[in-house]
Amino acid sequence: MTENHSTGGAPNTTPLPEVSFSTFILSLASSALAQLGEVPLPESGRLEKNLTLAKHGIDVLEMLRRKTESNLDEQERRLLEGVLYELRLKYVIQSGKP
Repeated sequence: MTENHSTGGAPNTTPLPEVSFSTFILSLASSALAQLGEVPLPESGRLEKNLTLAKHGIDVLEMLRRKTESNLDEQERRLLEGVLYELRLKYVIQSGKP
């Protein structure tokens, strides 16, 4: 399946990124950044903060890190650890928790 359809039913010809562990991690991280209010939500284009959903996204990434740690190559491991570090830091700042 290579064709996406928008809500109007017309084909969306924007190419999708290659499916890989890294693009999956970056997709989850992008969602968490949007929930942290760091980037606009794709649906509305507005900045909105939902710390509960942001924490859930971070928890999902942490679960993936634990479940895949012995199966990742060095680049994937560094990407996942770096993403988690940045998201956790932003979460702490946004939530005001020490």
